[in-house]
Amino acid sequence: MTSREFVTKRGSKHRLPIFLPVFQPHRQNNALLSKKITGPTIDGCIVNSYFLYKQRDIRKQLLESGDLHSYLGFEGLVTTDSGAFQGFTRSLYLDNRDIVRFQDRIGSDVFAPLDLVTPPGDSRNVAESKLAATEKRIRQALPLAERGILAGVQQGGRFMELRRRSVRTLRDLGVSYLALGSLVPFFNRNHDLRFVAEVATDARDVIGPDIPIHLYGSGDPCEIPFLVAAGVNVFDSASYGHFARDGWYMTPFGALRDPGPLVAGEFRCDCPSCVDNPTEFPTGDELTLHNLWTICATMDEINRRLDLGTLHDYLEEIMQVHDVWFPTSALRSSWQQAGEPSHY
Repeated sequence: MTSREFVTKRGSKHRLPIFLPVFQPHRQNNALLSKKITGPTIDGCIVNSYFLYKQRDIRKQLLESGDLHSYLGFEGLVTTDSGAFQGFTRSLYLDNRDIVRFQDRIGSDVFAPLDLVTPPGDSRNVAESKLAATEKRIRQALPLAERGILAGVQQGGRFMELRRRSVRTLRDLGVSYLALGSLVPFFNRNHDLRFVAEVATDARDVIGPDIPIHLYGSGDPCEIPFLVAAGVNVFDSASYGHFARDGWYMTPFGALRDPGPLVAGEFRCDCPSCVDNPTEFPTGDELTLHNLWTICATMDEINRRLDLGTLHDYLEEIMQVHDVWFPTSALRSSWQQAGEPSHY
């Protein structure tokens, strides 16, 4: 059975599975640390260390204090990204060792090397070359992790053989935290979970039950319970804000653009943004808060179901509603084709 607890080097303990909202400290309207979120558990976050590093005054402040948690005003699990995604679209002028040392010195609990993002369109040769470069950077970074834990990032693009090789290499290197990279394009396709579930299941089989598996960029409350069953137990995303900006109202059964199911009484949300007007969509920041609340409440429900041993009943409940609301979705068929994996 997959581990249900993660312990950091500073001794803090965190229940798994866990969702880490993307937090950007320089944005005043960010919902993560606001006092408006009440009810569901928020025990972690992920911060882009590249944005902190490139601002000299913030970099200096953090290096002098060595206390990212105090800077954020948050004592939960704090993980950091290296800027690898930004490096996919621009030149960072950043050395892998420098950003790894920075993340470690400021007190990040879990941090990332400067891995190379590998989208589905990359050829096998390109994917293999990026994988080799990523592995080299991980080897380079592992000895630099003193205060925190380095995430071993799996790459390999759309090639299962490369991804399997990547996890085996990371296992042999002795990583104590595994992250699955460059998978967002795969689970953004009509809830088609086939490839992502295969990658996650294979990674869990290789790495064993005790190492946390973090799926970068996963934040749809409808999909997360299935990915937990496939072996993932750490999730992060800015989806709650991205969905809200495009007018999407998250539910545990799929995101809505039309409040019809609310008006019909098929779904009721009790979050602070919805409780007074349960048949209407909130707007602006209130919709962002609703979406974040929904993801975190879903994580609480997943953990409750795991405690009771009824996770797979929960998956069927989700699919029954999802099938009615989204009859063309690939969720059920892709999950069945993936073999309905179970790691709990």
